[in-house]
Amino acid sequence: METAGNKFSEQENPEKTNPEITYLAVRSWDDTEIIDLYRAGGWWEMGWSPAGIAPLMRGSFLFIIALDTTTGHAVGMGRIIADGSSDGYIQDVVVHHNYRERGIGTTIATLLRRLGAAFGLSWIGLISAPGKENIYKRAGFSPMENYTPMNLDEERPNRYHDTQ
Repeated sequence: METAGNKFSEQENPEKTNPEITYLAVRSWDDTEIIDLYRAGGWWEMGWSPAGIAPLMRGSFLFIIALDTTTGHAVGMGRIIADGSSDGYIQDVVVHHNYRERGIGTTIATLLRRLGAAFGLSWIGLISAPGKENIYKRAGFSPMENYTPMNLDEERPNRYHDTQ
């Protein structure tokens, strides 16, 4: 597994301590562990191809995993997609069910915010899943009043789907 060589400590979220969790910026990771995390978030659709994971990770501006050092498995993740000079969007922040309510999601969001800013992003936004807003508020985000998230309605082929 290739990492960017960046390891981050729990100090990013001092109210919760998880000495067994290490945060890593990575460019690649075990596909099955990333797919398990997408499933934990309810985002992995049947028919998606595991072959899409590697380019998704490499194409992200920043990809963070929370690693349980006692098991060696990724138990959380999050990423920023960005133009590399000004704007970025946080996506796919998820923590495995067995590790929730420990501050891991907030730590991931905080790391993404801080590192994105350190790498020159001056605007970082996200869309929170309903009921998960406090994770992002604790990481320093606030609702964007008078803005509406929007999605493309038409169904389009997804490059992560198998083409069988």
